[in-house]
Amino acid sequence: MTKSIEKVNRNGDQRQGDTAPIKNVAACLGLVRTLQDRQPHQNNLGVFAGFSGYGKSVAALYSQNKTGAAYVEVSDTWTRKKLMTAILTELGQYQPRGTLSDLEDEIIGLLARDPRRPLLIDEADKLVDKNMIELVRMIAKKSQAPVLLIGEEHFPNKLERAGDRFRDLVLVTGYAQKCDLEDTRTLAQSFYPSLTMSDDLLDQARQKADGRVRRIGNSLHAIGNFAALRGLTEIDLGTFEGRFSEGKLPTRQEAA
Repeated sequence: MTKSIEKVNRNGDQRQGDTAPIKNVAACLGLVRTLQDRQPHQNNLGVFAGFSGYGKSVAALYSQNKTGAAYVEVSDTWTRKKLMTAILTELGQYQPRGTLSDLEDEIIGLLARDPRRPLLIDEADKLVDKNMIELVRMIAKKSQAPVLLIGEEHFPNKLERAGDRFRDLVLVTGYAQKCDLEDTRTLAQSFYPSLTMSDDLLDQARQKADGRVRRIGNSLHAIGNFAALRGLTEIDLGTFEGRFSEGKLPTRQEAA
């Protein structure tokens, strides 16, 4: 899905070729662009939410490559210091040192020097769960850099816990959607450009996957392997004899 991504340098802002592979990727990039192009003194926080498997992280990485953004993915084990050192590393400070306050000031300074460079924070739900979201609010408010928070479907509801001080800083909110047939075609052409898959096969893969990018990718893998073993360059629903990914692991009998 990311074959056509064009790299930019860390301080770059590349508009040429902004057309994204699938709609969720375009939606995420659109949010980042809106934050970059906002009017002076407008709020600089955005939220991109959606169910697991909808391709949010892939969309964020695409947006990173298109805009030169700093990107971090929060882990369950992260502390406040780990969050800030991870952001600083992405900003080019590979051995950050100092107190939490020192690290925060350094992040704000680096972002403020390049005010169009976005900061993308994936798995941002965890920041709310760990009571670390206030750090992000202060970094965003003081730096005025574009900041996009990416989380699960109910992430915006979680942000309500942070109160008006955080909520009112959010300029734009977007939700990832299920893949449609056009998206599924795009994924198939990207992963298997030499194999022609019929629409009935792709739509079945999409429906079985509940429109989730990860599951569709698993089904395309099964279809690609099936076709390769039989030397096929074209395949339709009537020809395919494998399993579609449906969000559960196969039983012993199904996997045989």
